[in-house]
Amino acid sequence: MSAATDSPETDVATAVAAAAELLGSARDVTLLAHVQPDADALGSALALGTVLARRGAQVRVSFGSPAGAPESLRPLDALGLLVPPDEVPAAPDLLVMCDTAAVERLGSLADRLAAARASLLIDHHASNPGFGDVQVLDPSAEATAVLVHRVLTAMGAAIDATVGACLYAGLVTDTSGFRRAGPAAHRMAAQLLEAGVDVEAVLRPISDDHPFSWLGALADVLHDARLDPDAAGGLGLVSAVVPVALMERFRVEEVDGVVDLLRTASEADVAVVAKQVGPRRWSLSMRSRTVDVAAAAVALGGGGHPRAAGVTLDGEPAEVLDRLKAVLGR
Repeated sequence: MSAATDSPETDVATAVAAAAELLGSARDVTLLAHVQPDADALGSALALGTVLARRGAQVRVSFGSPAGAPESLRPLDALGLLVPPDEVPAAPDLLVMCDTAAVERLGSLADRLAAARASLLIDHHASNPGFGDVQVLDPSAEATAVLVHRVLTAMGAAIDATVGACLYAGLVTDTSGFRRAGPAAHRMAAQLLEAGVDVEAVLRPISDDHPFSWLGALADVLHDARLDPDAAGGLGLVSAVVPVALMERFRVEEVDGVVDLLRTASEADVAVVAKQVGPRRWSLSMRSRTVDVAAAAVALGGGGHPRAAGVTLDGEPAEVLDRLKAVLGR
């Protein structure tokens, strides 16, 4: 169910209350993050899972791929709730999908939605069409962690340093270090710090801890970056390519940070990193200052947020970038 009342704010409040009621009575819960989970997806799932497990529920947290969680996010799993995909029940009692913009983003676990006895979606992607029995879907929220925080508050759950670390990881990363955070998100961060969250311990493994060999590889990637000042309607686009050799050699923690360096180029509104994930398959990560890159991603079969989005395309690097430029130029 998704609420249909007087205003979007009321809709979300009603959905949060319904989610709190559903979770409050749940005894067996499967929480899924999207494939290639980031801190918001996995942190949100682990925050909820930790609270529910402490309340006596049988809880498991998983995602379709890759085989294991990113190394930098493993410390968030204080209770050992993470399980591989093959340990996820074929027909979950309650399925909770966190930060999942489309059913397809569940990957190999997408079939669990139709088989689940009950399902709950918690997400903030503007491109999300809405799915699941209860839908806490709010594109105005800076992170899914913000919505999970609201649900936990509605449940009357105590948020300590362990749960707070999971929420803080999602909040700080999805707001680009609070650059895109509103007053409410800053107040939430303050509450998490008051709960005992160690910011350095949370952030260092995520963004400030890389092998020395990555520095040389990063220099090569940035050296080959290209600037097209005429792209994106004349607002400019800067792009870089990460070949499969580097994708296989380095962690997702290293590769995913490239786009945040590219976006600092003052001559370009849009930054794009093409990451090779197959012989002719490329995962494009986009960031922007003003351009709605989510609209471009949706037009090409992807999704995301107005300032941060992604899509996977087949072809040569120049071909997929040209396809993106054509959409951005409309």
